[in-house]
Amino acid sequence: MMEQPQPCCRGAEVLLNLQPTSSVCIQYHRLFGPHDDLVLLELDEKLLPDVLYRRVTLRGQPDEDAVLCTKSKTYSVKFVGTSNSVFLVPHADYSTLCKNSQDCDGEDYKQQVGASVIKVAPGNMELVEVAPRLDKLKSIISENLYSSDEALAMEDLEFMERSMRRLYTWDDLTNMVQASDDELRTGLKALSAVEIDGYWRIVDQKYMDMILRMLLHNSVLNDWSLNTLIEDEVVSVLESDGFPRKLAYHCLHVYGNRVEEVMDRGVWRMDARRVCVHFAREILGQGKRKMESFMEEWTRKLPEEMQASFEMLEGEVLTEKLGVETWVHAFSVSSLPFTPAERFSVLFKERPKWEWKDLEPYIRDLNVPGLSSEALLLKYTRRTQPTIDAEPVFNAR
Repeated sequence: MMEQPQPCCRGAEVLLNLQPTSSVCIQYHRLFGPHDDLVLLELDEKLLPDVLYRRVTLRGQPDEDAVLCTKSKTYSVKFVGTSNSVFLVPHADYSTLCKNSQDCDGEDYKQQVGASVIKVAPGNMELVEVAPRLDKLKSIISENLYSSDEALAMEDLEFMERSMRRLYTWDDLTNMVQASDDELRTGLKALSAVEIDGYWRIVDQKYMDMILRMLLHNSVLNDWSLNTLIEDEVVSVLESDGFPRKLAYHCLHVYGNRVEEVMDRGVWRMDARRVCVHFAREILGQGKRKMESFMEEWTRKLPEEMQASFEMLEGEVLTEKLGVETWVHAFSVSSLPFTPAERFSVLFKERPKWEWKDLEPYIRDLNVPGLSSEALLLKYTRRTQPTIDAEPVFNAR
């Protein structure tokens, strides 16, 4: 004989406590309707704690598709329709006993318990992990670079008011950029951004060059080893040279690595690759150069403690043969879009065909959840290999 649910249960509780082989009477709720503000969300179990404890946010502007962000990941939000009837039943406070004494099997029950359906859901929202959308971050904080003029005009109120019109706080960025907090911080670090007076800024390259050159100059004057720079000494001297204390620290972060604490004093080691890349960019910023000429000037500009190696410039420059001469020109991965489709479009505009050894540094940083580098190549390129021993060549699909 079919069992009946406990008469003490009402509303959604009826369904939650429904036993196998039991039945329940279904009826329309008096507030039944489309209720567009009620949406079903399908979740992976690992995301439940974040949602239940309100550790997620929806991000996006009115003209953008919304994304859901946890502390460390970003998910696209997509509607998935269903052909099944999915009934939404509110909790007991909004449900009523069946007014019809006829149950679903045609038998009379004076106190038949009912579940009142307030909405029939046509589908649910689905979450799919996606890469953070950081191209917008690069675009907006590049609008107003922090320059030496701004540093010198800190007391010029009119200048400061003009310069602050396109500045962004952390809260501004989280409202505008579709990325989790951790991904946003990683993006800011990749752009060498620094927080100045509450606003996230990119320092003008010429100004960074001035600070770096002064640091290297002071290392010679004060007999500092670039492998053991004492933080307090470096910052104090740069500050006395007229650079803001914040930017003195920033210079160490951009071009060095903190290695240890010695008697409660921070010690830094200048990163040879970052310093060498900086001077290579400066030289090639004026246009392409013959390899011999470039290497000669590049080596001359570097500190004595650092040795130049062309391998350091992987992902920063490209070479080409023109007759018997080899020329080199700037082409930095940091200037490329973050989205794969746009990245490959720019790459194939630069070169119609790429050998793997040249292409790999320019796609290594692409991070698309669920897609490996091989999958990205299959999606966006065509691979040709004349012989088994030949290097594969990639062109646009």
